[in-house]
Amino acid sequence: MRTHTGEKPFKCDVCKRSFNAKSTLTTHMRIHTGEKPFKCDVCKHSFNQKGDLAIHMRIYTGEKPFKCEICKYSSIWKNALAIHMRTHTGEKPFKCDVCKHSFNHKSNLAIHMRTHTGEKPFKCDACKRSFNHKSNLAIHMKTHTGEKPFMCDVCKCSFN
Repeated sequence: MRTHTGEKPFKCDVCKRSFNAKSTLTTHMRIHTGEKPFKCDVCKHSFNQKGDLAIHMRIYTGEKPFKCEICKYSSIWKNALAIHMRTHTGEKPFKCDVCKHSFNHKSNLAIHMRTHTGEKPFKCDACKRSFNHKSNLAIHMKTHTGEKPFMCDVCKCSFN
């Protein structure tokens, strides 16, 4: 009945959120306590909700229940399918406040913002040089390791 009335008598003492069922409050409290009673038998990763463990187990079963109706894409997660659908619709809901460039995913906007802020959070342990993207650091690391994985088919010279 509380679902229909909107009554939420169970309140969190930490963040003051309210819930319509005591069991929901109990589950919510795990966010604050850090308790994660549901453990994966394969990788030992822990979860605070049984449903999150069930979703995680799809990694091992190969189950991908969320399927794109336009192409062959499928996913373990519902939100991943929703993000994928933007590749078909062209929707880019995340807009930069500085230059108005838009992105289909929030993390892409966060990465883009580094071009405006100058933030370079990825640091080389060898020479302390910093980079704005993890892939740029990975490319740079090859200068220290001497790795040259790209070879010219004609002259056989290698490049990093």
